[in-house]
Amino acid sequence: MFTVSELATRASVTPDTVRHYVQIGLLQPRRNPDNGYKLFETADIHRLLFVRQAKSLGFTLNEIREILGHAQQGESPCPRVREIIHRRITENRRHLDELMTLQQRMESALVSWEAMPDGMPSGESVCHLIEEVMVPARSR
Repeated sequence: MFTVSELATRASVTPDTVRHYVQIGLLQPRRNPDNGYKLFETADIHRLLFVRQAKSLGFTLNEIREILGHAQQGESPCPRVREIIHRRITENRRHLDELMTLQQRMESALVSWEAMPDGMPSGESVCHLIEEVMVPARSR
C-alpha cells in the first residue's frame, strides 16, 4: 500500500495531481482505518501511468474517465478510443489550418507595415497599422 506521496513519486507526478485524480474519481483509494490516510495499491500506479499516457495522446480527463468506465464494466474501450482520436485529429487539422491562415495573415501584415510610417492616435484612429489590414469577412 502506498500513500499519496509515495504513489506520486512512483508515477512521476505531484501529490496534488494524485489528490485531484482522487477528487474527480479517476483514482479510488482505500482509507487507513487508524489515521484516515488515503492508501493506494500497485494497480493504482498502473492506472495513474495509463492516465498520463492517455493525456500525452491528447485525451481529456473526462474522456479518460469514460474509457476507464468501459474497461471497468468489462467492455472494450478501443472502439471509443479510436472514435475520440479520429475526431481529435480532424479538429487538430482544422485548427492547424486556421493557425496557418492566421500566420500568413500576420506575416503579410508585417511585410506591409515595414513600409508604413508610425502614426499617432487620433479621435478616429488608434493604430493605423491594424486598422488598415484587410480582414477576411468571416473574421470580422
